[in-house]
Amino acid sequence: MAEQNLVLILVFLPFLGAIAAATLPSNARNAAAWLAACTMGLGLIILAGVFDEIAAGQVVRGTLDWVPSLGLSLSYRIDGFAWFFVTLVLGIGVLIVLYARYYLSKSDPVPRFYALLLAFTGAMVGVLVSGNILMLVVYWELTSVISFLLIGYWYQSAGARDGARTALIVTTAGGLSLLMAMLILGKIVGSYDLDRVLSSGDVIRAHPLYPVVLGLFLLGAFTKSAQFPFHFWLPGAMAAPTPVSAFLHSATMVKAGVFLLVRFTPALGGTDAWFLLVAGAGIITMVMGAVIALFRHDLKGLLAYSTISHLGLITTLAGIGGPAAILAAIFHIANHAVFKASLFMSAGIIDHEAGTRDMRRLSGLMRLMPITGTLAIIAAAAMAGVPLLNGFLSKEMFFAEAVELHNGSWLDGALPWLATIGGIFSVAYSLRFILTVFFGPAPVDLPKEPHEPPAWMRRPVELLVLICLLVGILPALTLGPLMNIAARSVLGPDMPHFDIAIWHGVNAPLIMSMIALAAGAIIYLLFARRIAEGPEGPPLLYRIRAQKIYDWLMFRLSWKWPRIMSTIIGTEKLQPQLRLVVLLAFAAAAAALWHGSGAALGSDVNPVSPGFALMWAVGIACAMGAAWQAKYHRFAALVLLGGAGLITCMTFAWFSAPDLAVTQLLVEIVTTVLLLLGLRWLPKRREEIAEDKLLPAKARRIRDLVIAAASGLGIAGIAYAIMTRPIISNVGNWFLTNAYYEGGGTNVVNVILVDFRAFDTFGEITVLAIVGLTVYSLLRRFRPSSESIAAPEQQQRTSSAAFKDYLYVPSVIMLWMFPVMIMIAAYFFFRGHDLPGGGFAAGVTMAIAFLLQYIATNVRWVEARITVLPIRWMGFGLLMAGGTGMAAWVFGYPFLTAYAQYINIPLIGDVPAASALAFDLGVFALVMGATVLMLIAIAHQSLRAARLREQEEEEAKAKAEAAEGEAA
Repeated sequence: MAEQNLVLILVFLPFLGAIAAATLPSNARNAAAWLAACTMGLGLIILAGVFDEIAAGQVVRGTLDWVPSLGLSLSYRIDGFAWFFVTLVLGIGVLIVLYARYYLSKSDPVPRFYALLLAFTGAMVGVLVSGNILMLVVYWELTSVISFLLIGYWYQSAGARDGARTALIVTTAGGLSLLMAMLILGKIVGSYDLDRVLSSGDVIRAHPLYPVVLGLFLLGAFTKSAQFPFHFWLPGAMAAPTPVSAFLHSATMVKAGVFLLVRFTPALGGTDAWFLLVAGAGIITMVMGAVIALFRHDLKGLLAYSTISHLGLITTLAGIGGPAAILAAIFHIANHAVFKASLFMSAGIIDHEAGTRDMRRLSGLMRLMPITGTLAIIAAAAMAGVPLLNGFLSKEMFFAEAVELHNGSWLDGALPWLATIGGIFSVAYSLRFILTVFFGPAPVDLPKEPHEPPAWMRRPVELLVLICLLVGILPALTLGPLMNIAARSVLGPDMPHFDIAIWHGVNAPLIMSMIALAAGAIIYLLFARRIAEGPEGPPLLYRIRAQKIYDWLMFRLSWKWPRIMSTIIGTEKLQPQLRLVVLLAFAAAAAALWHGSGAALGSDVNPVSPGFALMWAVGIACAMGAAWQAKYHRFAALVLLGGAGLITCMTFAWFSAPDLAVTQLLVEIVTTVLLLLGLRWLPKRREEIAEDKLLPAKARRIRDLVIAAASGLGIAGIAYAIMTRPIISNVGNWFLTNAYYEGGGTNVVNVILVDFRAFDTFGEITVLAIVGLTVYSLLRRFRPSSESIAAPEQQQRTSSAAFKDYLYVPSVIMLWMFPVMIMIAAYFFFRGHDLPGGGFAAGVTMAIAFLLQYIATNVRWVEARITVLPIRWMGFGLLMAGGTGMAAWVFGYPFLTAYAQYINIPLIGDVPAASALAFDLGVFALVMGATVLMLIAIAHQSLRAARLREQEEEEAKAKAEAAEGEAA
């Protein structure tokens, strides 16, 4: 049980840290850094606490029941491979936090950076430890979304925005492919449990859908790990801050794809298709990335393409498969993360202290930055595969696997040659990094005078370089045991133990390494000047860059072709769009009824009451009058529309639905007032705007009448058919029976909303919050022009004059209504679990109280005396509702499980109480906040419009007086 709790804490801890960091003020640099470091450090402590079980070959699990009746749960598992990878992510993450503290400037919103970094860490940990393949895809896509925010952290830069957008499009498209692959895998295996999928390799490979699953799966893995032909997004992501590059593009995000390849090797590997596709894409990516890296002039650009090359190396090992190849892949994942993170941070130090990353301007930095230069040289040597460094060991293991006989295919025969070529160019670009930046003449005309960074900014690089040396010299005492544990958890307990040593004699891999070192040095020394003066890439590859193809395709998909389609079938007018939507819905319903899927009419029809018929006759008259008056008088149309809404409320009450009646009445009041406020600054109605060029006004109105009548009669027919069908099984009886005993309330509707279907309600209030923020954001950007407000002499046909003439209520009465409305809101809220009411009705009632104040007085007067802060109310509501749901986890129950009992209050006695009341409080706060937020936005626009009209009138009056003065 203790290990299960540790796993759950490990998964949710980064997200909680991200929330805490996001709440810090923008100048809390040290607090945010300490919070992030402590969060990741606590994760490392948790991993240390479960290491004994992992070393013994066990799998530590943690599970949270989600919907037990459907078998849905949040399942997490940590085996040797996941333990190793999570340790790598959190360990480098702590170093990145320390480095970023000194790298980011004081003007940067540092808490936002650390909040995103922690959120990304949580998403990455979720990918690594998910025990359910569908949940793995959720975390997978979450890494793409958060990496988009991290890459675009400096959003004022066009390069950062473009790089973030490209990364998001490519990786999320791959994520959708991965989702389809996982759905098919679950269908083949009969379960979405990761352990069961991994143990069903023979069943999966023998299934007819195996090629489809393999193709979709590899699309997801290749896009995330920047494999050919999806490699182009990674260099564009270098516009991110260097700490992001060092973390995401060395140890975490780009490694997620190769993690997935290694993890699913038992399930999908072992076939010729796997070898050809995975090893083929990997070796092409390795060679291509190494060649392009040699020609890049930007330090981070060179490191980006070198990352692509090394990811291709790991992918090739995953494609080869086998115990030694899997061990080598895991070993190189660790080695690459260590030396590449240190190189990225070294490049960031150079950029931070010299003001540029252009290698054509940098030289001789060894004299000015000797410590940083030494560290970067050692890390670059590890990247090149120099002996006695960690990169040499895993690259030699790769060479050993490349020369082994596998399946006799053409790719198998070409692997040793291609691997050697990739190694040659790896040495060449590493040598260019070293010689160009740190040796040669002293630099001139740099934006800054280069010097050593603060000592603590360099400490992460020093530690990583020390690891490069220790692993390279003492592999069996450092990473050797961990690599065997990780590989055994992937391939099973029957995997043999491998000894990682620095010397295996003179063999083919050693000869390949020596050839790569010598040939790489020769190639760079021969072509150094031509490379420095040439373009950023080999001439042939530079002309057919994948980025250019992507840009060409995106231009047509997102701009040219949509505009052509919009020209053909689109319109900027609202009425044709609505007409098209209504006609499509009508056609779909008619098609369904035509094919016999409509509801059969029953004979159990109650006689219509004369009073009900009269009431509906009034409602129909109001609706028809609203449609007629909309052409002549908007305010009258709005009043008649309110009359139709009131008839709807009375209908709900007539059919014994008081909750619906109360909610409809309150919503009707709010929407009517909001529409009135909006009508204040609508433009005057002009016939030339409403006129259709193809049809005269009369024919257009007849056409709209026919569409409206057909749609209305269709909805009426469907409602009649549903309400007269014979009842076979009534789910309502179950709710009536169990509402009190399981939900603690006698108001069945409210119990359903806050208990039985609380998750639906939580989603609905989340959507309401998004809508409120969207309306507020849109109206903040809108500026009413002088043409959007009717002139005084034309106000006879506008809503502004009508608002003053017909909707005048003494402001004193409205002010007195404020405490009364508060009491009504409290009454609705506290009685909602047993009588009609609830959090939604109370929230709308409270919003009406504020509406009255805005109508009765000036907007500024209200805001000066009543501080509402609706966005905080919305945030509090979401947190309250979500926190109530998560509180059930503490007691071992699924999310949003409610609890009800009687509590004894002195002098009062036993009072029914339910945890759903706290959830309802969240609903109340969010509904009130969202409604008031939209009100404030519209009211401010109305005020702005009125002030604009007053300003124009004053200017016109001043001009008239000036003209009269001149005439006099």
